[in-house]
Amino acid sequence: MSNLFGLTIESLVAVLLLLTILYCARLNKRIQLLKSDERAMRMTISELMMATESAERAIAGLKETVREAEEILGSRLRDAEFYATSMAEHVKSGEEVLGRLRKIAYARDLLALAEEEPDAPQPQPQPLKTPEVKSDVRSIAAAAQAFAERARMRVNGRAA
Repeated sequence: MSNLFGLTIESLVAVLLLLTILYCARLNKRIQLLKSDERAMRMTISELMMATESAERAIAGLKETVREAEEILGSRLRDAEFYATSMAEHVKSGEEVLGRLRKIAYARDLLALAEEEPDAPQPQPQPLKTPEVKSDVRSIAAAAQAFAERARMRVNGRAA
């Protein structure tokens, strides 16, 4: 019986060793899967790092482009404001010249009317609230010529 007992214990140890070997083989397969997953994870992480670096470079380039565009647009806006102010001043000057031309044309018309009818009452000048375009192109042209002649005289040093 002692042989049977020894044989049973030896068989039980052999079965346990066989189970241990099978369990170790199974663990070995799992470890190999984990190692292959680790390699895949390392590759994924390295690709992610490269994509992040590329994105950072692209963002830096975009920031530089935005800065340059802001500088260019700022200078163009300043130029546009300068030109708009200048144009407004020129328009105002043009309106003043047009007003003077109207007065000259009106005075010329009054003189012509006075020459035709010396005893007739002189009409009062109308206020220039709204700009009106005279239909008499000749009188405006004559007034403009007179104005230009006086301007030439002033430029040449002779008083009108």
